[in-house]
Amino acid sequence: MQAVVFDMDGVLFDTEVVCMKAWMAVAEKNGLPDMETVFPRCIGLNSNDSRQIVREAYGEGFDYPAFRQEAAVWLQEYLRRNGLPIKPGVREILEWLKGSGYIVGLASSTRSSSVFTYLDRAGMREYFQTVVTGDMVEHSKPRPDIYLMACGRLGVEPGQAYAIEDSPNGIRSAHAAGMRPIMVPDMIAPDEEMRRLSVIIRKDLREVLCYLQQGKGNA
Repeated sequence: MQAVVFDMDGVLFDTEVVCMKAWMAVAEKNGLPDMETVFPRCIGLNSNDSRQIVREAYGEGFDYPAFRQEAAVWLQEYLRRNGLPIKPGVREILEWLKGSGYIVGLASSTRSSSVFTYLDRAGMREYFQTVVTGDMVEHSKPRPDIYLMACGRLGVEPGQAYAIEDSPNGIRSAHAAGMRPIMVPDMIAPDEEMRRLSVIIRKDLREVLCYLQQGKGNA
């Protein structure tokens, strides 16, 4: 195995739960019902694909860009007040990979401006040889495009790369790309499909690091 490609939200940063809070707050303010069922369907998707799901729920005339902008403002204000929540084990696994010969990339459905802002705020951009974001592809996860682009930029065959993901859409994307998905669940618990598509499922990145350090990752 030559490379590890990380998802961002829900894997590096505990931002998916904050994003859900933002969507719920804006939905409540604007009288939108059932956001608690709409939002989970959008986890792992880029803006183009999320727009389709939200408009299916609230009508083709729904002003999705305005909704996303209001939610983004809520989210940024929350992060300004509370700081960027970093997942357990992130720095440990990135440091270990840096010294272990792995090529490391990032493939996030989030737009590039947010991705680079978060990486810079956390001081993590240097760890990634390439960063691919949701606005670089027409359709993101669960389609394989974003992971295929990441592997292409890293110069590795997908079968020689792990993808570390928290969401079902991300696992589906990595599997469709021919990678070896590792699931670290966040908001959505793994089901039988996730157990079938994932190489392993671990509680957090510290457990993933142990897996790699024990040499199981090259089995």
